[in-house]
Amino acid sequence: MADDGSIYIGRTTGDPAQDEALYLKFGNRHGLITGATGTGKTVSLQVLAEGFSNAGVPVFAADIKGDLSGVAAMGEQKDWVTKRSAEIGYAWRADAFPVTFWDLFGEQGHPVRATITEMGPLLMARLLDLNDVQEGVLNIAFRIADEEHLPVIDLKDLRAILAYIAENAAKLTTTYGNISVQSVGAIQRTLLVLENQGATKFFGEPALDLADMMKVDRDGRGMINILAADKLMANPRLYATFLLWLVSELFEKLPEVGDLDKPKLVFFFDEAHLLFNDAPKSLLTAVEQVVRLIRSKGVGIYFVSQNPLDVPDTVLGQLGNRLQHALRAFTPRDQKAVQTAAQTFRQNPKFSTAEAITQLAVGEALVSVLEGKGTPTMVERTLVHPPAGRVGPLKPEERRDVMARSVVRGKYDTEIDNESAYELLQKRRQLAEQPAKEASASGGIGDVLGSIFGGGSSSSGKGGGKGRMGMGELVARRVASSAATQISNAIVRGVLGSILGGKR
Repeated sequence: MADDGSIYIGRTTGDPAQDEALYLKFGNRHGLITGATGTGKTVSLQVLAEGFSNAGVPVFAADIKGDLSGVAAMGEQKDWVTKRSAEIGYAWRADAFPVTFWDLFGEQGHPVRATITEMGPLLMARLLDLNDVQEGVLNIAFRIADEEHLPVIDLKDLRAILAYIAENAAKLTTTYGNISVQSVGAIQRTLLVLENQGATKFFGEPALDLADMMKVDRDGRGMINILAADKLMANPRLYATFLLWLVSELFEKLPEVGDLDKPKLVFFFDEAHLLFNDAPKSLLTAVEQVVRLIRSKGVGIYFVSQNPLDVPDTVLGQLGNRLQHALRAFTPRDQKAVQTAAQTFRQNPKFSTAEAITQLAVGEALVSVLEGKGTPTMVERTLVHPPAGRVGPLKPEERRDVMARSVVRGKYDTEIDNESAYELLQKRRQLAEQPAKEASASGGIGDVLGSIFGGGSSSSGKGGGKGRMGMGELVARRVASSAATQISNAIVRGVLGSILGGKR
């Protein structure tokens, strides 16, 4: 980090060469890192993450391939590191950074959990890929859970609520609108698919405390929170929904702070296209609103993707700090992406931005950041400096060692199953069934008549022989054996009539 409150990015290749840096006071104005596979996006992400950490700013980043985990280990002075440092006149030195590993599946990091209630009906509908009718039923389920004080924590709670409204659809329809049992069934089937993909581990308690992602170490460096996302990418919808939920929670719970000297948290959203693919208009509107307003909470969001076309124009226009790595213009869509990327920069008269995008070397990027009163700098071809941490993944034993020293060790590792909708609805059902069970346990008409007439078998003493039947038992047996006959019906009517005081 430079003395003027900035993060050093690298040195330009123009004449004269100059340093490029991202100013911390504009770190919450969001950013974009784009480029084709293998052009250096992950290294640029690591450089920015290390810079924010050194400035005391916590970072959250998804690690798609596992490469980013190396930031927790000391860097290695390889040949390319030495060469790049000499090219730009950078005094490189190895360093390791404070890291907390997280994993929705609890395998390569501390478990990350959220409750269904926190997720809300809009994101759950997105996650389950529901149509409008099914989303309406899901909204009714959330509304009933709120009004009847039924906490919906995990997937079994949501299943129980859906079963409850299906059983009571006729009664609830007059209050909440039509509840289609078929729609409930479709949602239940989708939940089963989600469970098979491992989402059961994500929904539950203890839920993530955002404060645990916004820590600094004893040296004042911001914690770098790394989400293991290699396995999570097998379910990209869950990945995108989780990250969107995390940003929404930050937006909802953090106070307004305006413009600070540096952000309170920086959030890197890798594979950003997964957030916007097939997203309904209502969700895109929500994303646009969060991106626009969350900067006033002191949070910066940086999207990382291969193609600038992956990000909608309404969001793209709000990203002030940009690093564009090389793009390949082999297809018409690629050529359009190059033109789009070029047009989003403040043009530099010294070179053609569109041509430069296709000519950039690995580790070289077009850089434009905000400065002064928040205006973007002219785009410059920049050689990005080598990260101080290791470039590449940690070994499994190194990861376990980092987790063993984690500041949140033991807090999230054991799941807690508190009483919630599933258990409360079970209790309701048991209470409703109790009178019927008591009536069944008291016996049938024979017991009633036997108690009236004092009947029953009696021992004759020696030999244990049976005594004569009592009147109650005799009548009961006749009723049981000839229930359909006129005589037995008359007896029953007469006896019951005398008990209840009715007419014969």
